[in-house]
Amino acid sequence: MKSTLQLSPEPVDDVINQAALHAEVISDLFRDFSIALPKDTLVHRDEPLARRTTLRVGGPADLWVEPSSENALTSVLELCALRRVPWFVLGRGSNLLIRDGGFRGVVISLAHGHFSRIERVEDRLEVGAGARLKTLAVEARRMGLTGLEFLEGIPGSVGGALRMNAGAMGAWMFDRVERMRCMSPEGVIRDLPVAEIEVSYRSCPLLRTHLALGATLRTHSGAVEDIRRQMDTYSRKRWDSQPNQPSAGCTFKNPSPELPAGRLIDELGLKGTRVGDAMVSDVHANFFVNLGEARASDVLALIELVRTRARQARGVELETEVEILGED
Repeated sequence: MKSTLQLSPEPVDDVINQAALHAEVISDLFRDFSIALPKDTLVHRDEPLARRTTLRVGGPADLWVEPSSENALTSVLELCALRRVPWFVLGRGSNLLIRDGGFRGVVISLAHGHFSRIERVEDRLEVGAGARLKTLAVEARRMGLTGLEFLEGIPGSVGGALRMNAGAMGAWMFDRVERMRCMSPEGVIRDLPVAEIEVSYRSCPLLRTHLALGATLRTHSGAVEDIRRQMDTYSRKRWDSQPNQPSAGCTFKNPSPELPAGRLIDELGLKGTRVGDAMVSDVHANFFVNLGEARASDVLALIELVRTRARQARGVELETEVEILGED
C-alpha cells in the first residue's frame, strides 16, 4: 500500500543530485494533478503532517491530496504510478508516527464529503472510509441503532479502523462488518463479503496493499437512551484510564491476552520515563505522550528504550502497534 523513497547515504553529491531529481519529479506530479484532477480535489505542497496526527510530531509531506470522488482517487494512483512516487493514505492520524523528515511522496486523505457518508439501509449502515468513528457512533445512536457504541472514543476514521481492525471495550471493527469496499493500487474496486476478508488482531492484511473505501456495518434497533448510557459508560471508563495529552494511542501490541503491554511496562517501572518531551504516560503505560515540544526522534528513542528494557528484563519482544513512516 505504500513505499518509501530511499536516498543513498553517500557520497554527498549523489544525495544532493537525488534530492534535486526527486524535487523535480514532485513538481511534475503537482502539475499533473493540477491538470488531471477535478477542481474540487484539494492539492497542497509541503503539507505539515504534525498537525494532521494525534501525536503532533513529524515533518511535511511533499504533496497532500484530498480526492473528491473514486474516479479522482483512481487518477491520483495512476499518476503516482506513472511518476514512480510513493503514497499512503492518512485518516485521522491516530496510531501513526511520522518521522521528523516527513514523507517523501504523496499523502492521500479521504476527508472529502464523498468518502464520509453515513446512510441507513434498514438495520445496516453504509459508511465511507473518511467518516469519523465518533460521528458514526453518534449518528447510529440518533437513528436508534446499537452495536457501535465502542467506537465513540476511538480517535480515527472508518478506513483506519478497518485497516487496523480497531477495537475497544471488548469489541472489534470487523465484528460489525458485513461487506467492505476497497480499491487496489491499480484503481480496481472490489466489494467483498466479510467471509472473504482475512482479519486478525489489529490487522486486515488486504488493506496493507488496498485502500478501504467504505463498509456495510451490521447493527440492530435499540432504545436511544440505552445507547446513550452505554456510550457515556464507555466514555467515562476511557477518560479514567487514558491520558489527555497528545498521543498515538497504544504504542505496542499486547504480547499475549494474559500480558497486556501496558501492565508489562508498568511492572518494569517505566511510567513517567522521558526522552525530551516524549513520556511514558503515568496514567496508562502503553500510551506515549507529547508533553508539548516532543520530536518524532524523541518518541522513537523512547520506544527503543522500552523495547530494550522489556527484552532484557522479561525476555519479551514488544511489537509496535503504532505505524511508523517517513524519513529521519
